This record gives sequence, structure tokens and C-alpha cells, in this order.
Amino acid sequence: MTTHKVTPEMVKQLRERTGVGMGKCKEALDQAHGDMEKAIDFLRKAGMASAVKKEGRETKEGVIAFAEAEHAIALVEINAETDFVVQNEKFKEFAASVAKQAAKTQPSSIEDFLSHMSHEDKTLTVDQHRALVMQSLGENIKLKRMEIISKAPDRSFGSYSHMGGKIVALVEIDGKSGMDALCREIAMHIAAESPDYLGPEEIPADVKKREEEIAREQVKGKPPQIESKIVEGKMNAFYDQVCLLRQKFIKDNTVTIGDLIAKESKKIGHSLVLKRFIRWKVGE
Repeated sequence: MTTHKVTPEMVKQLRERTGVGMGKCKEALDQAHGDMEKAIDFLRKAGMASAVKKEGRETKEGVIAFAEAEHAIALVEINAETDFVVQNEKFKEFAASVAKQAAKTQPSSIEDFLSHMSHEDKTLTVDQHRALVMQSLGENIKLKRMEIISKAPDRSFGSYSHMGGKIVALVEIDGKSGMDALCREIAMHIAAESPDYLGPEEIPADVKKREEEIAREQVKGKPPQIESKIVEGKMNAFYDQVCLLRQKFIKDNTVTIGDLIAKESKKIGHSLVLKRFIRWKVGE
């Protein structure tokens, strides 16, 4: 038998071919003395045959699972091949359990998380649990992305799930706890209006430059003083469209989201600051 030194690149290749966690791939390659095909056989014999067979299939459907624990909030996008499987109760239960465990354990990455022992079955890792769900449902299932948000005493959080978890928005407000209802209202707005930035200061310089160039091209030939005013107006209209704090509130278009925060701050006598938002859509 030819023996090869097991390198990180080999482990990564086996991971890509099988979808099995890095730790398990390293173990399989060690057992197989670096032989890739024998390592695959090792993983199949360990009960991950379906995972190996199905891992190449494209996963376009899915759900964004959300869970809150004492110290953190977790967002996890979990993909499958068809919406039929995404609507299956077993898939939904798996997605919910994954988000719940992620919120409790706050893993540093998906790779890290997949190697954790599953809270659903202490004899399996999260990745092995995923493989079993794959075998049961007959489709490739992947954890595509994950975000862990740490909670703090003087902050409020609110989320909104749209289209059965196809779109999920999360809002974080600094300044006071207990403002979850306001956060949720803004999260609902974000799900519908899809802002790109919090405010103009967050927009990258190259994006601003491009918009300004387009605006200037549109008003070419006007007197310089008029041109500047029109360009300024067009840039402000652009900011109103893409910046959350400048968007008109979907439930009351007489106020912007920035106005809404200011009004609530005045009402409760606390300075509230919308720190950040997240808007995820399945497949992005």
C-alpha cells in the first residue's frame, strides 16, 4: 500500500467530495494512510454513504433558522435541493435544533460547529446528525452560513421571518433593553424594503463615486451651479433608497426609520441608536 502524508489540502479535498467534517476527514485519511478512495470507503462504512453519494447535488432551496439563547442569537442558513424537503417536518426540526444549539454554544465557524457533539443525539457530531437527516430525506443538506450575535444588557433585538424563513431580518438597538417590539417593527420593514446600508457613511467610496458619475452624466450641459444642485438631489434620493435610516417607514410614510428611532428615544427619555441590521435571503 502506498502511504502518503496527510496534508491539510487532502483533508479539504475529502471534505469537498464528501461534505463530512474536517476532523472526521482527517481521521479517515489517517486510517487509510492517505489513500483518498479508501478514506471515502471508511466514511461510507461509518454510516455516511448517502452523504458521500449526494454531496455533489446542488442545494438551491432552504430556510434561515433563528434562535435566541441567554447570551446570544443565532442565524443559520440551511439548504436542501428541493422545497419539498424544506417543507418536511424532519428538515424543519433539524434546522430548528441547529439554530438552537448554535445560539447556546456560540461556535466560531460552521466547521467548528459541525465537529460539536449534537444536542439531539450525544453519540453523533452535528455533521453526523446532518448526514443521517440526509439519508432519511434523500437529498443533499448543507449548512451554508451562520452568524452569532452576542447579547448585552443595554441592547434590544428583534427579528422578522418572511415567506416561511426564506427571508429573515434582525435588528439591534443600543441604549436600552426591552425595545424588542420596536426592533421587530423595523425588522419587518427591512424584510420588505431591503436596505443595503445603515446610513450614507457606510456606503463605500467607490459606490458613491459611481452614483455621482452617473448623476453628472445625466445632467451634462446644465450650468455648473444648477448641475451641482441636481447632482446633490440625485445623491440624496439614492441615499433615501438604499440607507435604512433614511427610508420611509413602511407602516407610516410620513416618517423615516431615523425619525422613528428619534421619536421613540424622546418618548422613553433614553437615547436609542440603531447599531446594525441583518437581512438574509435564502440562496444569496
